[in-house]
Amino acid sequence: MARQKLFKKIVDMLVELKDTSELMLDLAYSSILLNSKELAEEVQALEEQVDKLHTDFALLVLSVGISPEDSKDFLGLIRIGVVTENIADAAAQIAEVVLREIKPHPVLALAIEEAEETVVHVQVSKESPLVGKTLRKAQIHEETGMWVLVVRRGGKWMRPGPNLKIDAGDVMIVSGYAEGEDDFKKLASPAYSST
Repeated sequence: MARQKLFKKIVDMLVELKDTSELMLDLAYSSILLNSKELAEEVQALEEQVDKLHTDFALLVLSVGISPEDSKDFLGLIRIGVVTENIADAAAQIAEVVLREIKPHPVLALAIEEAEETVVHVQVSKESPLVGKTLRKAQIHEETGMWVLVVRRGGKWMRPGPNLKIDAGDVMIVSGYAEGEDDFKKLASPAYSST
C-alpha cells in the first residue's frame, strides 16, 4: 500500500512537471509576442520552481527500491523528467530574449509594434465578484475581452481550466486588447481606479 502511494506521488509530480513546462512555453512565447517583461519574469520564476521539482522527482523515483527487472521502466521516468526540465530551460531562454532587451528580428518587431494586445497582472481582492466563482462562471473574457493566461496562488502557478475556482489573493495574468484592461482591473479589484 505504501508503495502504491509512492507511485501516485511520482505520477502527480510528473504531471506537475509536464504542465509547468508547457505553461512556461506558453508564457515565454507570449512574452516575446507581447514584449512583456512581466511575463518573462514569471517564466524565470517558474524555471527555478521546475529545477527544484525535477530534483525532488528524480530523488523520489530513485527512492522506490527498484528491482533489476524494473530498472528500465524507472530510467524512462527519470528521462521524461529530464526532458520536461529541458523544455523549461528552453522556455527560460526564450524569455531571456525579452529580459535582456535583445532587439527582435525586424519582422517580429513589426508584429509586436502593431499588436494591440496587452498583458496585465492583477491580484484578486476579497471584494471582487470573481471570488468563489469558477473561471467558466466568471466569464472574464465575455465581460472584459481579456483571456486568463495563468493564475498564481501563493507560490503555485495554475493553468486556467474552466473549473478553476478563483480565490481572493490570486494573481491573475491576463492578455487581451488594451481597451479591456481597466474593465478587468475593476472586476478583479473593485477599489481599482484608473486615475
